[in-house]
Amino acid sequence: MAADIAEQPAGYARLLEPANRDAIAAVAAEIARRRPRHVVFTARGTSDHAALYGAYLTEIRLGLPAGLASPSAVTLFGARPDLSGALVVGVSQSGGSADLTEVLRVARETGALTLAVTNDPASPLARAAELSVDIAAGHERAVAATKTYTAELLALLMLVEGIRAGDGGLPAPERAALDALPELAERTLADPTATELAARYRFAARLVTTGRGYAYPTARETALKLMETSYLPALAFSGADLLHGPLAMTDPDVPVLAVLGAGPGGESMREVLERLGERRADVVAIGPADAAGASARLPVPEVDERYAPLLDILPLQRLALALALARGEDPDTPRGLKKVTVTR
Repeated sequence: MAADIAEQPAGYARLLEPANRDAIAAVAAEIARRRPRHVVFTARGTSDHAALYGAYLTEIRLGLPAGLASPSAVTLFGARPDLSGALVVGVSQSGGSADLTEVLRVARETGALTLAVTNDPASPLARAAELSVDIAAGHERAVAATKTYTAELLALLMLVEGIRAGDGGLPAPERAALDALPELAERTLADPTATELAARYRFAARLVTTGRGYAYPTARETALKLMETSYLPALAFSGADLLHGPLAMTDPDVPVLAVLGAGPGGESMREVLERLGERRADVVAIGPADAAGASARLPVPEVDERYAPLLDILPLQRLALALALARGEDPDTPRGLKKVTVTR
């Protein structure tokens, strides 16, 4: 897991190489030409959080309605929703999930434009889709996904921005911002704070993660990593949902990991932090600046809020790894889990 985490800056650089950039641009240009009216994502597990990020990008950057499909509606209940005029995107690291493949097959039959975003361009999911994007993450050794998750995020970001441009290409400022990501990721991973915090939370009984907008998928993915590697109950809430009841369970003994980007989503979290302060909660802020009421911070460079998930998750992955080791667990082979999970 440590090796996979460390490879992510190189993974960003690889996906930004001309061949991969051009391949994604070609897919984006075709989608722009087809002009879908709405976008439906289908995914499981870690990839579901990448898909949620893609849904935020789609609605905010493209102005198209977006949502996440329920694969069981198709695979268990036999539904055949009319998806004509839709872009249906299957996101899967392995591309081997039979239920996601079935969703894309049915979507294509009912008139949707289908796209697979996967680390295996020869996978069943990629074969079932009309279009496909290779996230080019390389072999991932640990069971808990890290570098394939961030490669999915970057591929979806490049895709959406290419669709927005219309011809699949990216404006010069966008290209420059993306090209800066590998170095920013290196800098983020070099900070030792995440490892230092692991000792502090070694005996935590449960944790809460929270964020809004683009940061919410990061909160969800962090909770999953903590549960996978440390078997630690971790609940993820959007900042808004946290105030609608779950806030009551927070107290000094329940650490809260709050993802605070620079932008509207991060700004909206101020009220959340104030309310957590009233509960005397132990808050760790993940972001580019100190936050009032936080007892600790995992620092990340300041970037546009839509790029932040590519950096914010990195120290949180390191925290999950260090916490698992501090608790005497093996984060590379979590008990009961396999790299590819078969669902229907």
